[in-house]
Amino acid sequence: MAIILGVDPGSRITGYGIIRSEGRRIEYIDSGCIRVGEKVMSERLQAIFHGLATLIGEYRPDQFAIEQVFMARNPDSALKLGQARGAAIVSAANSGLPVHEYSARQVKQAVVGKGGADKAQVQHMVQALLGLSRKPQADAADALAIALCHAHMNAGILKVAGGEGRARGGRVRQQ
Repeated sequence: MAIILGVDPGSRITGYGIIRSEGRRIEYIDSGCIRVGEKVMSERLQAIFHGLATLIGEYRPDQFAIEQVFMARNPDSALKLGQARGAAIVSAANSGLPVHEYSARQVKQAVVGKGGADKAQVQHMVQALLGLSRKPQADAADALAIALCHAHMNAGILKVAGGEGRARGGRVRQQ
């Protein structure tokens, strides 16, 4: 059994999603957003770091999954996103969590079945896969999708390795 914290980083809104994964059984635990608003960048990064540290302390996840940086049209936006990712990754690393990174295409492929899916499709599939009564907010849905992607990747690794909870060589390689 693993508790997975998925994070969709953003410099103003960072989505988070927490699931429990045991084999093919996946259970929703919590999701939401860390909203940092219009503060100066250093204060936003601090809020992301502390917000995730609080969640890690409360839910005690075993795994941490985050979306990789994509090159946006605006270099300034890409830099801010990278800084938000960095704050999130350091929060996980300080707690001793292994960090796993997935591209947006990998996440969409794992959850929707096609790498070019739009946000509405991701929200719909997250709602369906987790049996939620309503669609989660877009950033929280993306974070849950990242957690689901990691759960699916772990299940695939375990299946290839023989299904006994260990990959070949006794450990799962971090990406």
